[in-house]
Amino acid sequence: MSENSALGRHLLVEMNGCDPATLDDPTAIERAMVEAAELAGATLVSSSFHHFSPYGVSGVVVIQESHLAIHTWPEYGHAAIDLFTCGDTIDSERAFTHLERRLRAGSHSRLDLPRGSLASLTRNDFRPALLRKKERPVPRFDRSHWFTDRDANQALSLRTTGAPLFAEKSPHQFVRVFQSPAYGKFLALDGAIMVAERDEAHYHEMLVHPLAAVALARASKPLDVLVIGGGDGGALREVLRYPEVRRVVAVELDETVVRAVKAHFPRQSAAFADPRVELRIADGTRYVAEAPGASFDWILIDSADPQGPAEGLFGPEFFRECRRLLRDDGWIAAQGESPISHEAAFVGLHRCLRDLFGEGAAHVGLFHATTYPSGMWSVHLAGKTPFSPTEAFDPVRTARFARDQELHYYNEAIHRGTFALPNFVSRLLSRP
Repeated sequence: MSENSALGRHLLVEMNGCDPATLDDPTAIERAMVEAAELAGATLVSSSFHHFSPYGVSGVVVIQESHLAIHTWPEYGHAAIDLFTCGDTIDSERAFTHLERRLRAGSHSRLDLPRGSLASLTRNDFRPALLRKKERPVPRFDRSHWFTDRDANQALSLRTTGAPLFAEKSPHQFVRVFQSPAYGKFLALDGAIMVAERDEAHYHEMLVHPLAAVALARASKPLDVLVIGGGDGGALREVLRYPEVRRVVAVELDETVVRAVKAHFPRQSAAFADPRVELRIADGTRYVAEAPGASFDWILIDSADPQGPAEGLFGPEFFRECRRLLRDDGWIAAQGESPISHEAAFVGLHRCLRDLFGEGAAHVGLFHATTYPSGMWSVHLAGKTPFSPTEAFDPVRTARFARDQELHYYNEAIHRGTFALPNFVSRLLSRP
């Protein structure tokens, strides 16, 4: 392209054989793109990058002279890059060479296009309505970095401050912690948001306190509690609010999760220091299969979604072993996914507990969890004998407990409302 023959230059690049880990690292991609713009002599305006679930990064660096954009496919080692510059002051070749090196590309193809050929254009007499009388200052570079939790049907994006505060691939999953301006720190496992500081209490309080309100209305005694999962410590924190609890066994598969939480979530991880807690890094399904019968009063299933490491925590074999571990007046509470986003898992868990514990001894409650898919989440309760969750609790005691403990979400009115199910949920659960 001869100098000054077009309004802009558009360099389209396909890079293959790139390093997959780099292609899946939004911080590394953003850094490479910003560096490329700077090396080309561009004036930075803003950047916006999204990390998709389960993998892949998409982003753009806006410059005064136009933009640099990228989308990556780590599973193919492929990156599609778009470098568009206006005028003749930007060295796109330096940007291209830098990105080729940073992404460790094995090969590439490129297409170099002039945009807005001056030979085919005629300048008109357009003038802005208000002429700028003095030069505007160079814009401040504004970074916009996003984390996206996505499945086949929907996605949730949280803006982050940039690089993860913690990132480690364990033998089980990819564990990361990010800082979000709106939701505080959040923990992500394999690209799915597990815990966010702003709303974690919704989930953890609702996993524990509805069960406790029903159970303690029947009998108050020293309690032995088993928590399966829950490496973030939130469920432990809520269980330990009860003086009746004398011992809690917490079984977490991945010690990397515990380390990440201890480093970045003190409000939750403080529970691990309580002398009543026995932390065991082990497979939950194996633990319940090998533990002696009738050894726990409460069992809480604080699992991830029913895939990957947590898949076994939703099957009938697992819950059959859990029932074996319960004492005669024992109780189970399990997180049960969303009736909107995970209909099969939601219905399947209720049927499993109903079949094991009997009609009238398994109930479903709903609550708001804003960083989980659909925002509507469920807790499933089951007991050794039939019960009504809205009648078998003491509202006065529950109100006093919520007030004294300064709970964030749960109270006596929430307890009642939790088990008032929408019509579509009742129909789901009543299907044969």
